[in-house]
Amino acid sequence: MSGHSKFANIKHKKEKNDAAKGKIFTIIGREIAVAVKEGGPDPANNSKLRDVIAKAKANNMPNDTIDRGIKKAAGDLGSVNYVGITYEGYGPNGTAIIVNALTDNKNRTASNVRNAFTKGGGNVGTTGCVSYMFDEKGQIIIDKEECSMDADDLMMIALDGGAEDFTEEEDSFEIITAPADFSAVREALEKEGIPMASAEVTMIPQNYVELTNEDDIKKMNKILDLLDEDDDVQSVYHNWDE
Repeated sequence: MSGHSKFANIKHKKEKNDAAKGKIFTIIGREIAVAVKEGGPDPANNSKLRDVIAKAKANNMPNDTIDRGIKKAAGDLGSVNYVGITYEGYGPNGTAIIVNALTDNKNRTASNVRNAFTKGGGNVGTTGCVSYMFDEKGQIIIDKEECSMDADDLMMIALDGGAEDFTEEEDSFEIITAPADFSAVREALEKEGIPMASAEVTMIPQNYVELTNEDDIKKMNKILDLLDEDDDVQSVYHNWDE
């Protein structure tokens, strides 16, 4: 995995999101609604909600916006009817793409996702067609500029909390966990006051695909931009080596 600066990707995503905060807040708002519906409005008794709140804070979502989202979801339990759906497919040159959506209208979302793939010269495949090329892992990225702790001390906190792997990069630290251990590791870091640039359960590619053709790069960006603009789309994972 060397050569892939995860933090550069995180920063790139954040810059895009900063230009469209409404989008990321919509995404997190839906995740809050689903978490509250599944486990109740008290974060102390709902680990999924705690994880979403941590994600919200990492994206600079104001506390009162988070609280409002939880209260709204708690008072609106009967009408929270988002359904999680995953699409898998191919972009230019066989790149693998996974799209996770939360929607109240499956037909609309399916149409929009297919449209994004088609416009970028890709196609939606069957369930499982590319997900085997990814590993589901908890991933926590820590910006070195924001963290004064010694790397060895940080590694010990992460490993003691249950992390699988700890990597030091030029500009950041990356902590990898099994999905089931993600919350415990994140909370161990939070308890020590360690700031996290990103903390989420994600899909990490086993191998990356390079795009050298300008047209392919343009098409891939077209797919990703159209998916990014869709409010139903929560997250997009791909194995393009940007």
